[in-house]
Amino acid sequence: MKVRHILSHCVVAILAVALTLFFAVPPFSLFSVSQQDPGIVKLQELKGIIDANFVDEYDEKTMYDLAASAMVDSLGNRWSSYIPAEEYVTLTDQRKNVYVGIGVTISPREDGYIDILVVEPGGPAQEAGIQPGDVLVGVEGNDVATLTIDQVGDLIRGERNTQVQVQLRRGEETLNLSVYRKEIPTPVAVGTMLEGNVGLVQIANFDSRCASETMAEVKSLLEQGATALIFDVRYNLGGYVDEMVEILDQLLPEGPLVHYVDYAGRKSMDTSDKDFLDIPMAVLVNQDSYSAAELFAAVLQEYDAAVVVGQHTVGKGYFQYTYQLSDGSAVLLSAGRYATSKDVNLDGVGIAPDAEVVVDEELYWQIYGGFVPLQEDPQVQAALEALNEKK
Repeated sequence: MKVRHILSHCVVAILAVALTLFFAVPPFSLFSVSQQDPGIVKLQELKGIIDANFVDEYDEKTMYDLAASAMVDSLGNRWSSYIPAEEYVTLTDQRKNVYVGIGVTISPREDGYIDILVVEPGGPAQEAGIQPGDVLVGVEGNDVATLTIDQVGDLIRGERNTQVQVQLRRGEETLNLSVYRKEIPTPVAVGTMLEGNVGLVQIANFDSRCASETMAEVKSLLEQGATALIFDVRYNLGGYVDEMVEILDQLLPEGPLVHYVDYAGRKSMDTSDKDFLDIPMAVLVNQDSYSAAELFAAVLQEYDAAVVVGQHTVGKGYFQYTYQLSDGSAVLLSAGRYATSKDVNLDGVGIAPDAEVVVDEELYWQIYGGFVPLQEDPQVQAALEALNEKK
């Protein structure tokens, strides 16, 4: 079975779109801990005292979750974390670049109801008869106007192959529909042609399908006449290193790509073959370009194959394995270190852009939300200028 290193940043407490799950196959199975271990004995004694003497009731699962989290936190490694069981399935779906839902894009209205903006072709919403322009007024018997949009989203999401009841308004007509929740793929890479025959590829993460989708977008842009490329890995929290390596292999000439040293001191290296893409390139980064995204930019910079534009990255030099525990929870554990093609570990150092373009906090999050047109994005425009100088 292939082992996949995880190069990603984790903020397990927040279940947001930007949050990534960490999933990898460890190189060995977890072993049982002797019950005579002094630390285990101590915890058993404490649990016995609580059970015998604590005046109130308590949630045993919460106790064990917090204890497990504290054990991992005590390592002092910001890239290692404990993942509760109830979050693990959702995070696994995110790692696969899928979500379980009905396949619609929604927007809140002033009257408290919700507009259906987009219905995914071939998705469960379309199969059930939902159309763009419909207004969502009820879900699971609840009046949408009395709920927040997050509460509506929580009601719509659920386990795959289960049904959700929705009420829609279409003109003067009211529709009551049952919609199956299914696994919906989310796009990983999106290509756009910019001025001057420059292609822009925005890479959301380096999780499943990243390499195939990224190179498909590159091929499409080249066929449209692109003579230079910009890769946007801003706000990209990383992902599988083999997805990143597959892309770099097609962009760079023969040579080393990534160096690794694992927990046992074993060294390994990924390399590129002699086939490469010989056109001007740039990479956009910021302080939320983590792990595989940061390494992607660093290696292209070291080969002098791309100019790096944006803001200084944070610096991460550890890869992780995910070990699933018996109750469905998991621990994401730093199990080794990685370094760039020139064997430079980025931990705590990061990479400095060739062209630094700092934006204020308000603009930073507007760009993240997609509210800034590309022609008004100062970092995109700086990349275009840098490429024009290289042509």
